[in-house]
Amino acid sequence: MLSRALRPPAISRRVYADGILLLVALIWGSAFVVQRIAVQQLGVFLFNGLRFLLGALALLPFARVGRNLSRQLFVGAAVAGAILFAASALQQAGLRYTTAGNAGFITGLYVVLVPIILVIFLRERLHWSAWAAAAAAVTGATLLSSGGAASLASGDLLVLIGSVGWALHVIVVGRMARRVDILAFSVGQYLVAGVLNGLSGLVLEADKLSGLASAWWTVVYIGLLSTAVGYTLQTVGQKHAPPHDAAILLSMETVFAALFGYWVLGEELSALQMTGCGLILSAIVLVQLKRKAET
Repeated sequence: MLSRALRPPAISRRVYADGILLLVALIWGSAFVVQRIAVQQLGVFLFNGLRFLLGALALLPFARVGRNLSRQLFVGAAVAGAILFAASALQQAGLRYTTAGNAGFITGLYVVLVPIILVIFLRERLHWSAWAAAAAAVTGATLLSSGGAASLASGDLLVLIGSVGWALHVIVVGRMARRVDILAFSVGQYLVAGVLNGLSGLVLEADKLSGLASAWWTVVYIGLLSTAVGYTLQTVGQKHAPPHDAAILLSMETVFAALFGYWVLGEELSALQMTGCGLILSAIVLVQLKRKAET
């Protein structure tokens, strides 16, 4: 069974989990390039609806859903799925107007946003270094998006708003991973996100269904590899890795996105944009190193 294969060995569970999360970052980094290609041919909601439903169907045979149903599972999957719906739609819409590299780095800001959200909703105390990281992240995002101008490009702004959703998703997944069955939870959240996106697509983007003829492979790649494999492995990794490990390793998707964008799409960054990338990565590392020191 897949659930048994996903169990870490008794020795060095943390190393095992960290390796899984780094693999997830690589998968997600490559996904930005594929999504950038898909958004030019297929509607935002249609693409996301198909990818999440395909991900759910791929996992369904391995998930013992009938044996693990609970109110907590239903609520958690519904909340996580609704967040996935909003965050993925904003990210995919933003990719129509920005590069894969920009989208990757700006999405990575969720790592900085996680502790800020915890302060607002759970009243956790925030060290001064987190505020410094937030300032560095905002400066970096501005440089990356506009080369030093005082505003973000429209596509980058959509991705930035979506990063708030990804931060919320990391928090929800981190709390649910230790309380419910991993595969059943994954199937549930994908179904919710898929249905919400699919219905929106049929209402708003029915005229773009013809794009599926040429973009089908992007749906398969993202639906099976990024969604079914990626998000499930994220849940597995977060079950055994400390939160600071998970956040900093998953943030490496920003680097992989830029590398794949350069390699596959020929995207390049100016000196100011590279400076912005460096500030964002510094902010991500600063937040996580402080949290690690406190544990």
